Amino acid sequence: MIPFHLAFPVANLGEVRDFYTQVLKCRVGRESERWIDFDFFGHQITAHLDESMGNDVVYNDVDNKTIPARHFGAIIAWEQWDVLVEDIRANNIPFYINPYTRFQGQIGEQRTFFIQDPSNNYLEFKCFKDQSYIFSK
Repeated sequence: MIPFHLAFPVANLGEVRDFYTQVLKCRVGRESERWIDFDFFGHQITAHLDESMGNDVVYNDVDNKTIPARHFGAIIAWEQWDVLVEDIRANNIPFYINPYTRFQGQIGEQRTFFIQDPSNNYLEFKCFKDQSYIFSK
């Protein structure tokens, strides 16, 4: 797999650094006064300071849940997902959407949850019972 890169806006680099390193266990790469690179489950994400951040969020209905249209995250191993859920709980991070299973017993069975970082960026973490079904219809 070739890692992807994602740049995203944040309101406070210090709070974001703490969240991504302490809660999500991301390693810090290069950084400056206005941005920080993180190793996000093997991918490079860059938090860029943006003092003009607004709260305009569009939502869509999926599984009778209000899903933010703008979000990012990672597909992780089934066992790693359980550990991350416990880390989120141990750090008293509220779930925007509680952990649940989609398509149980079907092709594409997956578990997912949503949280927000300190700059209100939505993150989704999911795992597939069988990763060969990630792109199955």
